Amino acid sequence: MDVVGLSWLTRLCNIAWSSGAVPVEWQTGVVVPIFKKGDLRVCSNYRGITLLSLPGKVYSKVLERRVRSIVESQIEEEQCGFRPGRGTVDQLYTLARVMEGAWEFAQPIHMCFVDLEKAYDRVPRGTLWGTLQEYGVGGFLLRAIQSLYQRSVSLVRIAGSKSDLFPVRVGLRQGCLLSPVLFITFMDRISRCSRGVECVQFGGRRISSLLFADDVVLLASSSSDLQLLLGRFAAECEAAGMRISTSKSETMVLDRKRVACHLRVGGEVLPQVEEFKYLGVLFTSEGRRDREIDRRIGSASAVMRTLSRSVVGKRELSQKARLSIYRSIYVPILTYGHELWVMTERTRSRIQAAEMSFLRRVAGLSLRDRVRSSDIREGLRVEPLLLRIERSQLRWFGHLVRMPPWGGGSGMSCRQEAPGSTQDTLERLHLQSGPGTPWGPAGGTGEEGRGEDGLELPSWDAAPATRTRISGGRQRFSPH
Repeated sequence: MDVVGLSWLTRLCNIAWSSGAVPVEWQTGVVVPIFKKGDLRVCSNYRGITLLSLPGKVYSKVLERRVRSIVESQIEEEQCGFRPGRGTVDQLYTLARVMEGAWEFAQPIHMCFVDLEKAYDRVPRGTLWGTLQEYGVGGFLLRAIQSLYQRSVSLVRIAGSKSDLFPVRVGLRQGCLLSPVLFITFMDRISRCSRGVECVQFGGRRISSLLFADDVVLLASSSSDLQLLLGRFAAECEAAGMRISTSKSETMVLDRKRVACHLRVGGEVLPQVEEFKYLGVLFTSEGRRDREIDRRIGSASAVMRTLSRSVVGKRELSQKARLSIYRSIYVPILTYGHELWVMTERTRSRIQAAEMSFLRRVAGLSLRDRVRSSDIREGLRVEPLLLRIERSQLRWFGHLVRMPPWGGGSGMSCRQEAPGSTQDTLERLHLQSGPGTPWGPAGGTGEEGRGEDGLELPSWDAAPATRTRISGGRQRFSPH
């Protein structure tokens, strides 16, 4: 945008701010249905993507920054969704560490994974305005937010055809840059009001819930405590106009013996499961992480077979395009959540096998050609995936160290843990960084460029050396 356009946009935003009114185009959403899977004739198999006015989104971003500057310090640490410097891995790491500590000290954890029905679309706007005022958002800022919802309408666009406009009187605006911070503020109030004494205690911190936007995990040391916590949470949701989906919410107990956990919401019993996929990562009632790694490798292999038949196997596709598919599709599927992985020799071997299976297809080779893995990587100019994973784990370790106490997973970050735990893996990588490792100052790896596992590592600087040594006592897990 040139200077003239920027000047006009600034003037328009200032008029909207001072008048407390916005053009109707800024309040109009164009819903484009995107097919997910299943029967093409079933509406629920489509996801609606809402397109909004670009000038209106600029205005929404300005308001979002002002709202966040007010509410960010008030939102509790248990919420990691839509917050700067936090992501899904923070919440996954926290849950993994709590479960590891509980398993080590033979302490049970009762968990309820709560699913809210159409959470974004159910937020009552009147209740939302009251919540914002409680958090200190009022005056011109609140009026500006309300102006975006005054005459909120939408239409559906399919294959160039448009439906008639219809009013949208409840819920947050899909696609609006302001909606995420409004939603986590709304959820924070529900979480605060439902809190009681029921919790688990880990690293000196009482934890009763973990939230990532509308993905909620409630935790307690017994079934009765969890029922009390869930009852209050359900009541606060109902009072705020939200509803818990009893068919999608599930319970799980981490214990060395099988324990029943019959939780009720509105007279209905929630199903108890032995495993649950939380934020894309599988957690089990036995606390085993290898099941998730098996699932990752299986998902990546399924994608590889599909791509090999339809795309990668085509001879007319260039090697550069195949590598792009490898980096953008295959690797993210294979390595999602790798920050939690315990890198045993078996895990390293399986990851390397999965990596080379795809790279051989990229290079047009098979096992019968008997070409060494290192030669294939060198020919494709691809670094070992294990090296990439370990470098990423070290970056994650640094993220934990830099965060203040209880910044998501950081409240339990710098302590020595039992061998084989997630934290043990991170600290082992960290403490071994130095000369003679892939993280050394010259990127050296010892004799003939090989690491301890015998893998050939590149001679270029893989990552800067990490020097800080971490010390600390063993953390104690205890129920409360």
